[in-house]
Formats: sequence, structure tokens, C-alpha cells
Amino acid sequence: MGAVPYLALVSALAALGLAGFFYTDVKKASPGNERMQFLMNEIQSGARAFLKQEYTWVAGFVAVLAILIAALISIPAAITYVLGALLSALAGYAGMTVATMANARTTEAAKEGPAKALPIAFRGGAVMGFSVAGLALAGLMVVYILFVLVIKVDDAFEVVTAFGLGASSIALFSRVGGGIFTKAADVGADLVGKVEAGIPEDDPRNPATIADNVGDNVGDVAGMGADLFESYAGSIIAPVALTAFSLGLIADSTGVDGPDGAGNISLLVFPMFVAFVGMISSIVGSFLVKGGTSTDTKALSRALHMGTNVAMGLTVVGTLIGAFWLFNDSAYFDNPLGLAISVIGGLIAGWALGKTAEYYTSDHFNPVRQIAAQSETGPATTILKGISAGMVSVAASVLLLLLGIGIAYWGGELAVGDGLIDRGFDGGIYGIAVAAIGMLATTGVVVSVDAYGPIADNAGGIAEMAELDPSVREVTDALDSLGNTTAAVAKGFAVGSAALTALALFKSFEFAISAASDGEILLDLDIGNIEVFLGLFAGAMLPFLFAALTIDAVGRAANKMIEEVRRQFREIPGLREGKPGVVPDSAKCVAISTQASLREMAVPGALAVVVPLIIGFLPNGINALGGFLAGALVTGFAMAIFMANAGGAWDNAKKYIESGHHGGKGSDPHKAAVVGDTVGDPFKDTSGPSMNILIKVMTIVSLVFASAFVSGPFA
Repeated sequence: MGAVPYLALVSALAALGLAGFFYTDVKKASPGNERMQFLMNEIQSGARAFLKQEYTWVAGFVAVLAILIAALISIPAAITYVLGALLSALAGYAGMTVATMANARTTEAAKEGPAKALPIAFRGGAVMGFSVAGLALAGLMVVYILFVLVIKVDDAFEVVTAFGLGASSIALFSRVGGGIFTKAADVGADLVGKVEAGIPEDDPRNPATIADNVGDNVGDVAGMGADLFESYAGSIIAPVALTAFSLGLIADSTGVDGPDGAGNISLLVFPMFVAFVGMISSIVGSFLVKGGTSTDTKALSRALHMGTNVAMGLTVVGTLIGAFWLFNDSAYFDNPLGLAISVIGGLIAGWALGKTAEYYTSDHFNPVRQIAAQSETGPATTILKGISAGMVSVAASVLLLLLGIGIAYWGGELAVGDGLIDRGFDGGIYGIAVAAIGMLATTGVVVSVDAYGPIADNAGGIAEMAELDPSVREVTDALDSLGNTTAAVAKGFAVGSAALTALALFKSFEFAISAASDGEILLDLDIGNIEVFLGLFAGAMLPFLFAALTIDAVGRAANKMIEEVRRQFREIPGLREGKPGVVPDSAKCVAISTQASLREMAVPGALAVVVPLIIGFLPNGINALGGFLAGALVTGFAMAIFMANAGGAWDNAKKYIESGHHGGKGSDPHKAAVVGDTVGDPFKDTSGPSMNILIKVMTIVSLVFASAFVSGPFA
């Protein structure tokens, strides 16, 4: 049992080695002609410049919070907080670097068909996927081994939890800032280019095209990578924190290694074992993704998801073996199969949430085709149908999540015996916590498939801007259409795990408050308690406010982008007509998106950290904070599903029309669909994916500062 953290660390290092191998493999591929290489370098330099400025700004926030953690919690907790932030930023930067290198290489490979192009795009994404999973697991295992097993500091498990808060801080700002950047550019490029000027998507005449492609990388690669880094780390931390705080464990011989040591250690390391199994399974699955000869998205989807499906199957087998190995002590565990059921239930629930997202966002199914049909009668009905589809998807997703929670809770109750129950351990909640790591055990390959999407999108943009043969764009469009669906699937995994992780962290928060108050009941979540009731409504409100702020931010930034694109078409002679030698000022558009996104991300990003701290330190604020977290969890989950699926559906309805249905490109239905897609852009790529980070950040902030709330000035 004691070897499990070291096994997990070895698997993380293997994942990082695989990321290096895929990087070398992608780099060897041809980047195409001089024009393609120029475009690739322009996109990469723009993305690097943005991330440098974003990380500089966020570093100030991280420094302030690190000082606060050092003052109120401990210096080791501040150190691990900073480590979590640094590794999250590093994962995002590494993924962005390779994605902007793989785009032109995918375009060049598309000249030979999808069989050559799909593996390059996937392996470019796999550098992101295995960097995210490898750095998250390696960092977390180093923190656990160092502070829990070696140094054994007094607040060891608070120190481990602070690592997750560091990852969450970067994830929130990366998602919000990157999302504002990419959607401001995308909206400006689409509305002026497609609707007003009547030119194709990614046309080299459009000044916002380069900014749009830069945005794909800073938002959908770097931002998404930080998001999944945080989700993955949080899903492992949650059951560890729950075990430690509920059983009152400390990192010395009286806690982890005492008379009840076997039960304690098994519960602590089981999430790490699942992560180990999932990592090895993801590595195996990544080698099974091979492109076929057809551009049919169903065939491409089967090829792309082969790795994920194999990884999931291997994870199920490995989890069963691990459960019977770790939970064979009858003094503490009744049925080892129970916790394996919890993990597998989470894995299947995550897969089902992903498939639900695919149903509502793929043009192979009715919801997207019905939105496309509604475009025949204009933008209003297109938008109404998309809103309806997104709302219906919430109902289906919530029912699946409830089923997954029920199975996970039952599995935990089945497994845990009287020896732990008598000590106040809640096996059902632990089952829910490990179900979250079940959802994200195969993060390496899931993120690889997700990051593939922006690479394919950029590849299509380069094909258009480099004016290659239309057959190349046909291949990249097929890859890109599939990428929209894979992104929705990954968001389903992320938001589902967010709900389960937040619940486990919330329960850990309860135990942490109890421990800090020496058993005094300071947190009473009775809805009849006025503080809880007020907090519940405040929490339910915050995701709506957060969504409004981020959507408004995209709107304001897009307005400036639209004005600039119109100005260039108006003032640069021959630009709209495409005269030889006349080129747009793309750098100006990149600068507009950069400045706007950095300015606009500050308020919504800070809300997630500042509001829980303010409430927690108020007189009688602990009960209000408990209600606040509960309200935010429920509405945040529903908002995340609604916005991600509605946005994805509008996007693919537009692409369905562009493939030749309902009049095709340039028709009135196409223009209506572009408007719908424009509304959906901030839904699916800014506000929606930020919701799952929002609910976890607020919960983990509350957990890390729990002891400070108890000893605060108004306690």
C-alpha cells in the first residue's frame, strides 16, 4: 500500500515522457510551404505574447493569495499553492506551443487525406493531454510524499489541498481570459466577414482571422488544459481530504500509521491507485488512434474515440484489481467490490454525460438538424431552438448525474464496515468522491481528444489563408466538425466531475470546520437557519452574475473588434477585393483581443476567491458560506451544461448548413445560423466551461481557509 504514491509518480513521469515522444513525432512532420509556415509562426507568436501577459497579471494575484495563505494557514501550504499554480501554467504553455506547431503540419498532411492528418492533430493534442495529466499527478504525488510521508508537517493535508487551490487559480483566469480573447476575435471575424462582407471563414482578407486562430490556442488549448489540470488534481485531492478531515488524520505515527493505519492508508491511496491505472491505460489507448481514408465524421469519430474507449476498459479492470488488493481488511471493509463499483459508476456516468453532449451537439442527431431547419425562418427561431436544446440537455444530464451519484453512494456504503462507520466515516460520500476520479482517470487521452479540436480548426484556417486546393479544406472541415463534438464531450466529463468533486470538498469543509472548532457545531445546514437560507440564494445567484459578466466582456471586446475590422475594410484600398499585395493589419486585432481579455477577466475571476472569503469571515458567516456553496454548486452545474451544449449545437448547426444543407454557404439560413453561432460562442467557450471551475474554486477556497474562519475576528 505504501508504494502506491510512488507508482502513481512513476506513471506520471511516463506520461511526461510520452508527451516528449509525441512532441518529437509531430515536429518531424512537414509544416508545408513558406506561406503556411508564416501563418503558423504568426499564430504562435500571438498566442505566446498573450500568455506571457496573462501569466504576468495572474502572477500578481497568486502572490497576494500566497501571502494570505502563509499568514493564515502555513508557509508549506503557500509553497504548494504556488507549485500548483506554476505547474498548471506550465501545462497550458506547453500544450499551446505544440498545438501552434501542429496546425500547419496537420494542414500539410491533409493534402494526403484524413489517414495522415488525424494522427498528427491527435498527437499534437496528446502533448497537451499527457502534459496536463503528467504534471498534475507528478506535482500532487511529490507534495503528498514530501509533506505527508517524509516531513510529516502538522497541517499536511491542508498543504496537499492548497496544491489544488493553486491549480484552480490559474484555471479560472485562463478559462475566462482565454475565452474572452478567442470569442471576441471569433465574433468579430464572423459577423463582419461572413455576414457583412460575404467572404468565407478564415479568409486571408479578414483582419480578425489571425486573432481568431490565436484565440483557439489561448482559450481552447491553454485555457482548457488549465481547466482539466485543475479538475484532475481536484478529483484526487477530494477523497484524500475527505478521508483526512473526517477521520482526523495527521501525518505522524498516531494518525496515518497508528492502530487503524491499514484502513486509513487504503482510503488515502485508493484515488492515487485509480489515477495510476488510468494513466497507464491512457498511454496504451493513445497509440490506438489511427485515421481512416474517409472524411465521414462517423468514421473519424470511431477512429478518434478508439483510444478513449480502450483506456476506459483497461481502467475498469485495473480498478477491480486495486479494490480487492487495498480493501481486503475485514475489520474496516465489508465488500471491496463496492468502491470499485463507485469508480466504475463514475467512469460510466462521465462517458454517458459525454455521449449526451454529443447527442445535443453533433449534426448526426436531431437537435442540431432541427436548429439548422429553424434557420430557414431567421436568426430569432434559430436562437430559440438552440436555447431549448440546451435546456433539455440539462434535464438529461442531471438525471444521469443523479444516477451516477446514487450508484457511487451505494458502492461506498457497501464497502465500508462498522470499524470506520463508528469513527464517523461516511462511506457513501467517499464513494461519490472516488467516482469523480473515475470520471477523470483517463484524463490523458480525454484531453488529447479535446485539444485535437483547436488544432484541426487552425489547420482549416491555414488551408483557407494559404489558398490551398479546396480538397484540403474538405478534409480539415471534417476534422474540425468532429472537434466541436469532442470538445463538448470533454466538457461533459469536466462538469460532471466538478459536481462530484465539489460535493466531496464541501463535506471535507464540514469536517474541517468541526476539527478547527474542537467538535463544536459551528456549521448547521438547516434550511430554516436564516444564515443558511440567505447564503443559499446568494450562491444560486452568483453563477448567473458570473455568466453575465463574462458574456458582457465578450460583447464589449467584440464591439471593438468589429469596429476595427470594418475600419480596415473601409480604409485599406483593395483589401475587401483581395488585390495582390494588399494585406490586413492582423497585429492590431490581436492587440485588441489581448488588451480587452486581460482587462475584462479581473472582476469575474476574482469573484470566485473573494466572495467566499468575505462571507466566511463575517459574523455567523460559516453557516451562510455553507448555504452559499450549496446554491452555487446546483445552479453552476446546470448553467455549465446548458451553455456548453447550446453553444456547441449552434456551432454545428452552422457547419451542417455550410456542408450543403438548407441552401449552403451564403444563403439566408446560413446567415441566420452564423448569428446563432455568434450567440453560442461565449456560451460554449467562455462562460460555460468556466462554471465548473467556479464551483470548485469557491469550495476549495473555503476548505483551505476553514481553520482561519473558525479563529477569525468575528468567530
